[in-house]
Amino acid sequence: MSTIQLETIINAPVAAVFKLSLNIDFHMQSMDQSQEKAIAGVTSGCIKKGETVTWRGKHFGLWLTHTSLITEYKPYTSFVDEMIKGRFKSFHHKHIFIDQNGSTKMQDIITYKTPYGLAGDFFDKTILYNYLTRLIKKRNAHLKYTLENGGDSAFAKA
Repeated sequence: MSTIQLETIINAPVAAVFKLSLNIDFHMQSMDQSQEKAIAGVTSGCIKKGETVTWRGKHFGLWLTHTSLITEYKPYTSFVDEMIKGRFKSFHHKHIFIDQNGSTKMQDIITYKTPYGLAGDFFDKTILYNYLTRLIKKRNAHLKYTLENGGDSAFAKA
């Protein structure tokens, strides 16, 4: 099992960071490099506890699908999305939001397991871990930039 832990400081209120992190339309915009689209479940607006979304995106030259369920939802402090169908053996992503005098410390704790035994472990250690880390860092940078530059109003409807 692998764990990725990231921390991002965003100069925006915790409620705004929490809400935009759950916005499907924003996620698609932030993941344009992999052409991710929500194709089933909640496909627009904000997702909540007990709801699913199925993503289709291009990674490693392949079109892949991944269905996530929001299993925990504590407004403005945390939420968890877990894979219920996809290529991983398991995938658990905890999002934590901490108010810091009007700014937000956002933490991502991602634990996952690859299939295919030793070959999957080798792929994870040599390619996948770094790929996922870069992907989440890029998404977080897009979230930070959007919120710090007033661009979140396009997603306020949800």
